Amino acid sequence: MTIYTIDNENSFTAFASAKEAKSKLDAERFSSTKELARLAEKWPAPRLVEIWNTLPGVTPVKKFTSRKKAILRIWAAIQNLDPHVGPQRPRVAPKKPRPAKQADHGNEASSAREGSKKAEILALLRRVGGATLPELMAATDWQAHSVRGFLSGTLRKKMGLTVESAKRQDGERVYSIVS
Repeated sequence: MTIYTIDNENSFTAFASAKEAKSKLDAERFSSTKELARLAEKWPAPRLVEIWNTLPGVTPVKKFTSRKKAILRIWAAIQNLDPHVGPQRPRVAPKKPRPAKQADHGNEASSAREGSKKAEILALLRRVGGATLPELMAATDWQAHSVRGFLSGTLRKKMGLTVESAKRQDGERVYSIVS
């Protein structure tokens, strides 16, 4: 059975026997989650966070939802320590970064289905003089915030189109697609 020790600097050591573990006088010993939980009762909550955040390959946290959760996560992270090697940090595989979703700005401008609301909005925005917010709302039966969100999210960000906004002489805002 593997015996683990943790010192005041939050370094873990794994030992193959209790006799070996006793040689480390300045460290606390444990061999199960129950024993770790008993030790951790005396520790302030920030120490659990500090221990977790010093482990390699883990996502740092500001706090844990519970002491039990912290102990279980720390226990799982130290399970792959090798006995007889001395003080060591747990080898936890680093998380693979998720690939960032890249907007494909290809020929999406023409990808609107014929007769769809997207196609209607694109047609209104491409006409000479553009379209006002009330015109776009009437064409789609959407509320003003939905139309503006569509212009910003779908047309600008997802499709990569340049949507221009300008005020006319009468004070009405006009939107148009810059070609």
